[in-house]
Amino acid sequence: MNQQVISMPAEQSVMGRYRWTICALLFFATTINYLDRQVLSLLAPTLTKEFGWSNTDYANITATFQFVYAISMLFAGRVIDRMGTKRAYVLAIVVWSLGAIGHAYAIALGEAVNTVFTSIGLAVVPVSIAGFMIGRAVLAIGEAGNFPAAIKATAEYFPKRERSFATGIFNSGANVGAILAPLSVPVIAEFWGWQAAFIVIGAIGFLWMGLWIWLYDTPERQSRLSRDELAYINSDAATPVGACDVPKRSSWFKLLGCRQTWAFAFGKFMTDGVWWFFLFWLPKYMSAQYGMASTDMIIPLAVLYSMTMVGSIGGGWLPTYFLSRGADIYSGRMRAMLIIALCPLVVLLAQPLGYLGFWVPVILIGIGASAHQAWSANLFTTVSDMFPKHSVGSVVGIGGMAGGLGGVLLTKLGGWLFDHYGALGQLQTGYMIMFSICALAYLVAWLVMKALVPRHSEITHL
Repeated sequence: MNQQVISMPAEQSVMGRYRWTICALLFFATTINYLDRQVLSLLAPTLTKEFGWSNTDYANITATFQFVYAISMLFAGRVIDRMGTKRAYVLAIVVWSLGAIGHAYAIALGEAVNTVFTSIGLAVVPVSIAGFMIGRAVLAIGEAGNFPAAIKATAEYFPKRERSFATGIFNSGANVGAILAPLSVPVIAEFWGWQAAFIVIGAIGFLWMGLWIWLYDTPERQSRLSRDELAYINSDAATPVGACDVPKRSSWFKLLGCRQTWAFAFGKFMTDGVWWFFLFWLPKYMSAQYGMASTDMIIPLAVLYSMTMVGSIGGGWLPTYFLSRGADIYSGRMRAMLIIALCPLVVLLAQPLGYLGFWVPVILIGIGASAHQAWSANLFTTVSDMFPKHSVGSVVGIGGMAGGLGGVLLTKLGGWLFDHYGALGQLQTGYMIMFSICALAYLVAWLVMKALVPRHSEITHL
């Protein structure tokens, strides 16, 4: 009897939970990713005054990030599938950390680029704009590796039944990064200058890199992973991890021949730009509409992005509600995504009710941003639900490129609208148009995705 009592807890703990350690690493990487990404937007009011940027100038700088990110995403997924998750993630974070730090030296970079362009007879742009464009471009190349690598690591370490929840957890790192940025960046800039904000935040990535190298390996090579946990990870896999020594590869041509690829890509195209609009333009919106300085935005932005954590984790959990009631994986996912797609409609009220005070748009946009994170957690997981593990990175890369291009279009449209209506003294009209696009994007995306893939159809021929 005594031996049984003692041995039962040991038996229950045999499987282990090391896969959640990997999820934690992905969470912190995504947190750093968004910390680095958001420094510019928080300093935008200050930098706009210092360098005399128009809304179009700022849109061009942010659009540079989105365009380069879009192109890089296409190749990032391919590189990750070929290099392997561990080495590719190291490369990605080194590049994006150097790019983040490089913003501090934007003026020197801009002068160097303009000198080269002038010597060959090409037109130049203002030094500050050129320098920040270079910094954003390098940041984008590195950051493009984060989500394809994280989704691939999730596919490697989690069975399908846990992937959306794990994705929701690591994806909530975006929200934590968005919360920590307004709590730290304005304070650093206030005491040590805007250059220090880019350097300090950018250097954090190198600390994470050391932990990743130490703790991560593929499941079949991971000494910290128990045999039972490895079996659990592979419990719904057609081919167990490590069963084939020769890595499989799927061509872009084959992937683009799948409706599932187009459904994912369209979902990203329609909705990624909404999140980036919130991320890059909210500080300028609050400055323009309510006259708020960077330090005044700390609490409102922290509250807004705290709300998005609920969406990310709750959205990752929501499909399990339908799965527990008999729905298949795809049906459960799409039902959850339909509910989520309806939530951003409240953003339509942000501008009409904005006269009541800045907290009204903050809360309403917070609901929309929270819905985006819930949507994103499920959208990413549709790839690992339907595609074999060896092609997940490539498909995520294709969708990421589509999302980046959608973000470029939305950012450029926003810059033009704000300059146009700002010149007419009707800036609020420009924001009303942009908020309307953001509110409706998810419902349109869901309808098209459902039309392309009406029911679960797993890819087995790649």
